[in-house]
Amino acid sequence: MQRSSALGETKTDTQIKNKVKRQGSVYPFYFLLGALILYLVFSVIPGFIGLFYSFTDWNSFSTDINFVGFDNFGLIFSSEENYLSFIKNTLIFTVATIILKTALGLLFALLLTEGVKKLTNLHRVIIYLPAVLPMLVVGLVFKSILNPQTGLLNEFLRSVGLGAFAQKWLVDANIALFSIIGVDTWKGVGYIMVILLAGIQAIPKDYYEAAAIDGASPLQRLWSITLPLLMPVITVTTVLNLLYGLKVFDIVYALTNGGPGYATDVVFTSVFKEFGQGRYGVASALSTVLFVIMIVFGYFVIRLMTRKDQAE
Repeated sequence: MQRSSALGETKTDTQIKNKVKRQGSVYPFYFLLGALILYLVFSVIPGFIGLFYSFTDWNSFSTDINFVGFDNFGLIFSSEENYLSFIKNTLIFTVATIILKTALGLLFALLLTEGVKKLTNLHRVIIYLPAVLPMLVVGLVFKSILNPQTGLLNEFLRSVGLGAFAQKWLVDANIALFSIIGVDTWKGVGYIMVILLAGIQAIPKDYYEAAAIDGASPLQRLWSITLPLLMPVITVTTVLNLLYGLKVFDIVYALTNGGPGYATDVVFTSVFKEFGQGRYGVASALSTVLFVIMIVFGYFVIRLMTRKDQAE
């Protein structure tokens, strides 16, 4: 009887454990199901539909949709159109903002890691504050500030005797894109700083204390401890900046709308204009090209910045 009872208890325990395992494997799937459905409906399926239409001549001037193969892509990469310059502007914007936001964000994070607590917190809030402002609001404000005639920046330069540095910031085709890069960096550097600051604070203090005992200078500690241990966080911020830079639209639209001429047009402003002109097939092809660029750049950036960890 005792043996039977023991066997019965063992069998019951096994059944309970199996039931718990089944529940544990089913419940997370149920929890994810809603998000997966939304992702499929609003991201994956529209993406495949857009990919299909990028091989057609879909437009607002005809009800017929014909398969044209790679004609739209040939048009994009032809020298007769300006699409290549839009891709070039997008890449310049992306690379420049990645470098500036990462460098300045790291500099601010290092400066604000130590110091008087209250003053440091105040500075963190001031630097991060632009990140919470709507991009269109930032664009409209800086459009006024950078006005060549009545803008605050040129007025300030003239008032301090630096009128020679006053420029047509958003009107000159040679510097308009760099003006947009500067505005976007001002807005986004605080967000990158917060991420890097969290990464720096997660580094154990024991490493710095041991390095200080060995006589390492602050620059040596930065190079040998902070940067190597912060590399995973820098990889994350780089990928975030990469995805944002390649998809940039609102700040360009608010400041210049792609002007003067096509000097500041990027891929998504071009997509917006193509859809506005009823050239849906070409716009879809542009989006597809940008998607491929994002995949390729993202892959190589992650491989490049994580190759040391893979080697280890």
